[in-house]
Amino acid sequence: MSDRLVIASVQANPTVGAVARNAALAREKLAEARAAGADIALFSELFLVGYPPEDLALKPALWRACKRALEDLAPDTADGCAALIGLIWPPEKEGGRPRNALAYLAEGVIKGVAFKCDLPNYGVFDEKRVFEPGLGPEVFDLKGIKLGAPICEDIWADKVCADLKAHGAEILLVPNGSPYRRTADDERMRAARARVAETGLPMVYVNQVGGQDELVFDGGSFALSAAGEICMRLPMFEEALALSVWERGEGGWACVEAPMVDWPTGPGEIYRAMVLGLRDYVRKSGFPGVLLGLSGGVDSAITAVVAADALGPDAVRCFMLPSKYTSTESLEDAAGCAQALGVRLDQIDIEPAVAAFDGMLRPLYEGRAPDITEENLQARSRGVALMALSNKLGLMLLTTGNKSEMAVGYATLYGDMCGGYNVLKDLYKTDVYAVCEWRNANDPFGVAADPIPIRILTKPPSAELRPDQKDQDSLPPYEDLDDILFGLVEQEATLDEIAARGHAPETVERIQRLLYGSEYKRRQAPPGVKIGGKAFGRDRRYPLVNGFRDMVSR
Repeated sequence: MSDRLVIASVQANPTVGAVARNAALAREKLAEARAAGADIALFSELFLVGYPPEDLALKPALWRACKRALEDLAPDTADGCAALIGLIWPPEKEGGRPRNALAYLAEGVIKGVAFKCDLPNYGVFDEKRVFEPGLGPEVFDLKGIKLGAPICEDIWADKVCADLKAHGAEILLVPNGSPYRRTADDERMRAARARVAETGLPMVYVNQVGGQDELVFDGGSFALSAAGEICMRLPMFEEALALSVWERGEGGWACVEAPMVDWPTGPGEIYRAMVLGLRDYVRKSGFPGVLLGLSGGVDSAITAVVAADALGPDAVRCFMLPSKYTSTESLEDAAGCAQALGVRLDQIDIEPAVAAFDGMLRPLYEGRAPDITEENLQARSRGVALMALSNKLGLMLLTTGNKSEMAVGYATLYGDMCGGYNVLKDLYKTDVYAVCEWRNANDPFGVAADPIPIRILTKPPSAELRPDQKDQDSLPPYEDLDDILFGLVEQEATLDEIAARGHAPETVERIQRLLYGSEYKRRQAPPGVKIGGKAFGRDRRYPLVNGFRDMVSR
């Protein structure tokens, strides 16, 4: 029996469905851990298939690919470094569901398999739909040391860890696929500390890193002593492989050596999530770069900055598409932002397209006065041009609408909503400004210092679709709008509760009407980075036809 254990925490970036590629990455990381002197390498949840596989998990061909990859990887553990690695395990009987599994590889063979017991079925998680739960805990033996391996959600309640302790576990090694949200690191730490306090066992928590569709996995792996103290902390939003050294004493196992990295907070944390989410979505989808319309406004400016930081300036093309209502200041601000970033900016005048549409349709308007129809034609002319450029150049088109605008329907279907991805989708307008100010004060990727012209941050927001248009002509100030929306979307608060914060009842009721009435638009919006607890589409799934309306008591 050994009194010393070296654990390699493998915080890596698999790609969902790319089993062969993930297995090659696992082999590379296992070799790195072995060369560093690790006794065991702990990978994140479902590493061989990537997390979350969603309904891909139901494909028998995928189960077979996972099993073959595991069998091929097992011999790599013959010379000393064992591994705990996640995969999908085939069902036991015909017509059954597969299991979310963790395989224990040691001495060149598959020594055992544990199954996830507590399947999450809330928010972005839908595991009860595709997986069969495990029936009980598995404890693995490494050099006489009993290792308990609860899988992700298994540590969010007490039963699995308590059972592992009862079966003799001495240390908890926890693989995770826990996606980023603003409060994630605090929530994970609370859950982990609760299990450590209940069992008296130390814990090593390894989380996936990387983007997958709308989800970003931030890494942020850590270890806790038996007293619940943090004894290891790995970076957020980047890959890492780190060793923690544990020694057995009279009081059990203690960590005697491990890295301790500071984690970002606030707008800096959000910004890194945006960059990682965009980078992985573009690269894993096979696009060489992106393009976007750069309007001279705050939303397109920060989108361009994120894109340049994520992909490099050479992989970003920007286009200014002015109409007759576009101000000189907007043209100057777009040019200033592009120049600061070092991205190419081209200008395309949309007036010929707008005039052509107007000439085609005017005879059918039957004398009706100009209204939002003409405004939307401008946005849709831009959308057609940008989509054509996306097709011709082979670049993914980014949309630039923020959560505040998408919530109340201030976006044009088949216009500014055209595109493949949106880094601002889950960011309220007030958060957009906070992130912009943070990025102007920080250059985390060495791309451009102070890239957003100050006038973009100080001028009143405007879509510039009619003379002297301002967002606040038809919306409350964004501080008020975002507070109302936060109550309606994130908190599911009643209108009375929101009005009690100081908002006019008629304003609260109007914003609710706009929110519910715009669901059909959001269903047709591109995916985007999840930042908060209630992302549209991923977390918050409302009916398109919805007759319910709350009222403020009067």
